[in-house]
Amino acid sequence: MAVVFEKTKLLCDAPFHYCPGCTHGIIHRLVAEALDELGIGDTAIGVAPVGCAVFAYNYFNCDMQEAAHGRAPAVATGIKRVHPDKAVFTYQGDGDLASIGAAEIVHAATRGEKITTIFVNNAIYGMTGGQMAPTTLPGQVTTTSPYGRDTNHCGFPVKVSEMLSTLTGPAYIERVSVHDVQHIRKAKAAIKKAFQLQMEGKGFTLIEVISTCPTNWGMTPKESLEWVKSDMIPAYPLGVYKDVTEGGTK
Repeated sequence: MAVVFEKTKLLCDAPFHYCPGCTHGIIHRLVAEALDELGIGDTAIGVAPVGCAVFAYNYFNCDMQEAAHGRAPAVATGIKRVHPDKAVFTYQGDGDLASIGAAEIVHAATRGEKITTIFVNNAIYGMTGGQMAPTTLPGQVTTTSPYGRDTNHCGFPVKVSEMLSTLTGPAYIERVSVHDVQHIRKAKAAIKKAFQLQMEGKGFTLIEVISTCPTNWGMTPKESLEWVKSDMIPAYPLGVYKDVTEGGTK
């Protein structure tokens, strides 16, 4: 009998620890499928963050390295320079990347390190209790902004894709979402292209993925997907922000 569909071998047979409705699981699968389809999964090396995806090494069926909080790009830099033929990636949330790890990602990008970063943006600190993150929207309620984020006091959200696209080192930066099937397919294509450009030696690549956090947003999974469309995407427009194969910056 012909096999129509099978689970990618790049995901371990282990249940995810993520909350119901969280889209980390979808993103994990897209990364694994992209590596598998490109034929680079057997030699891929991932770097796990501190945050909701801290146990990523339990889920990806490839070599994984745990990094200190925010330091995944530095760890990945070392790995890639020792193993330039490997597909090296970091998987990071907005607290890990855009807060404590902001300097790490900026300098890895500006050096044009030939690594791929999967940046998951859910506008909140998911693992530690729902505090305000660098990506929290103006007016958004969190445990540390119970009356909503006040931009006069806390400033504005950090828009990572827009910021990094101004640098010379990055080869490809795109922001995607996984709130419906159409966008999931686009997200997979973007992730696959990011790995392909890395293996071609083009430079640093980053895919920002808009994700949900129903638990800390205080929403049902269905409501959180609607909030992505109504609030997150208008604040963080989807699209390619830099692509050296298409003529540069958005």
